[in-house]
Amino acid sequence: MPSALPATLAAYRRLSALAAPLATPLIARRLKQGKEDPERLGERRGVASAPRPPGPLIWIHGASVGEVLAVAGLIERLRALNVRILLTSGTVTSAAIVARRFPPDVIHQYVPFDSPRFVSAFLDHWKPGLALFIESDIWPNLILSSAERRIPMVIINGRMSPRSFPRWRKLRGTISALLECFDLCLAQSERDGERFAALGCPNVVTSGNLKLDVEGPPADVRKLERLKEAMQRRLVFVAASTHPGEDEIVLDAHRRLASRMPQLLSVIVPRHPNRGGAIAQMLTAAGMQVALRSQDELPGPDTDMYVADTMGELGLFYRLAPVVFMGGSLVPHGGQNPIEGIKLGAAILHGPHVFNFSDIYESLDQAGGAIRAETGEDFVKLLGHLLVNPIARQRSVGAAEGVVNRLGGALDKTLAALEPYLLQLRLEGGSDA
Repeated sequence: MPSALPATLAAYRRLSALAAPLATPLIARRLKQGKEDPERLGERRGVASAPRPPGPLIWIHGASVGEVLAVAGLIERLRALNVRILLTSGTVTSAAIVARRFPPDVIHQYVPFDSPRFVSAFLDHWKPGLALFIESDIWPNLILSSAERRIPMVIINGRMSPRSFPRWRKLRGTISALLECFDLCLAQSERDGERFAALGCPNVVTSGNLKLDVEGPPADVRKLERLKEAMQRRLVFVAASTHPGEDEIVLDAHRRLASRMPQLLSVIVPRHPNRGGAIAQMLTAAGMQVALRSQDELPGPDTDMYVADTMGELGLFYRLAPVVFMGGSLVPHGGQNPIEGIKLGAAILHGPHVFNFSDIYESLDQAGGAIRAETGEDFVKLLGHLLVNPIARQRSVGAAEGVVNRLGGALDKTLAALEPYLLQLRLEGGSDA
């Protein structure tokens, strides 16, 4: 905890305390937008919806789905040490993923809004013995209040994007005061580590990217068999985690390639499932025969494009597709994580906008483990080449697996770095007093 807060943080703490009554209209608006769970609104005010378990408790916080999934292996290893886990995140989709993918003894709570009153209520109840913040989801009151209570804090899988770094550098006094509260920062890469150190983080270690050690997403065997039967050995292409502006590019590619590949079935999995209906309408208006998964529809023999607008089913489609396009990359969103698709044997195609995963894509592209399309026209040509050329696909998949194996190992390094904190937890006996 810094001895004196910079003026920016002192002002933030005062204003966020005064703004606490605004939580009610904020929550109401987010409810209308589908961004809050109506059954768990109290958690946003720090009111717990579950009892604190006895014994050592580690609090792990991540912003959303990607961060939560990145720590699946770490949570499994920590549970094996008889440590209870509190996992917080800020989105409805991440809560759904936790419920579907994690053991029931992993407690999920929505992170409280960053007001001193809500944060204090949260910490008073949970009293964590160790706090792990994934990547760079930095909330001042959450961090400062934890530091005041002398809760050891570690940044794990630390990432400082090329966009965030120059912004924070302009507020170096502010970010430095926050980063000084952390005992340790485990950075994804040397580049990330240098950025954290430049912003004032006192103890930075490069441990690698936990996302490289994540297993491929699971798939329900019965659902997989039903899809295989429905697809009838068709040539399947999946556009995964698409964002607005990319679905039209996928449509154009399907139109142009289907004339040469009449058995082609293109599957669009939107990053936000609530866009599924609008995507289906757009495709139908363009003359496509469309099936919508959220309506329990399966692709039939005449289906051109299948919109898989459901949560947590990418594992199904990665297993069915020889080629996967990773969305968020043909528009300037920053790309999506390609590792899960690689782990399940898909050849990876992506656009130029991958700054959220720049180190991973740079290594993959250099090795031929991912194929980069600079434009929509490139996308059509490269997709067509991969779909008809199994040797090119196999070469790319093999190169990708080599990169992932070479860059992996972050999980073991992270656990080794956390061992002193875990030992202290065991010595203290997990007191929740």
